[in-house]
Amino acid sequence: MLAMFLYILAHHMKNWVIGFNFTRSGRTISKSFHECLKAMIRCQKNFWKTPEPNCLGALDGTYIKVHVPEVDKPKYRTRKNEIATNVLGVCSQDMQFIYVLPRWEGSTHDMCVLRDALTRRNGLKVPHGHYYLVDAGYTNGNGFLAPFRGERYHLSDYRDGHQPTTPAEFFNMRHSSARNVIARCFGLPKKRWVVLRSPSFYDIKTQRRIIYVCCMLHNFIRREMPYDDMQMNFDDEQPDES
Repeated sequence: MLAMFLYILAHHMKNWVIGFNFTRSGRTISKSFHECLKAMIRCQKNFWKTPEPNCLGALDGTYIKVHVPEVDKPKYRTRKNEIATNVLGVCSQDMQFIYVLPRWEGSTHDMCVLRDALTRRNGLKVPHGHYYLVDAGYTNGNGFLAPFRGERYHLSDYRDGHQPTTPAEFFNMRHSSARNVIARCFGLPKKRWVVLRSPSFYDIKTQRRIIYVCCMLHNFIRREMPYDDMQMNFDDEQPDES
């Protein structure tokens, strides 16, 4: 069951293809997949990273393409005209997820998603005196440290020998370098799990659970595999950008 479950996440194939490879019926494949998905959700507390002070990590949103009914497509349509869900992710400095919220439509603003995460009963908590790094799309305030607006920020701005010329630019450069961990934390699961790179065949509730579980498996791999070929290749492919 677990092998079939991981195969679906890694290759994003339909049930009949998986059934042919594993010599099982489509019904068996579907039943096994959903049972594994629910089992992972039930034991999720064992997978999330516990934040460490003072800079707890970084926070940002990402879009993951989803399949939704025609009537819901306007709500899920992003600024790039893609049908996607807006996923909030919070990660530690060692590139493990602390919190993930994959339930909002693609048209929803990042700040709205963050407010929802903070007001949920079991939502995102920021201990007093600590903070997460966020980009300029979020409000600078208690628990969240944003860069200076109107100043150079992205690491690409400092290539070819360019150096910060003001304290604000220097802060932004350091901030961008540290916050880049969240982009890498999102990027590696998308590279590993093909199911995250194109709209899934499942209903939207199941698609959200798949996103959730892929992030949990990312943490498990980070903890249990001292050497990960995929991460090494991923890091080599990444531009020095935030």
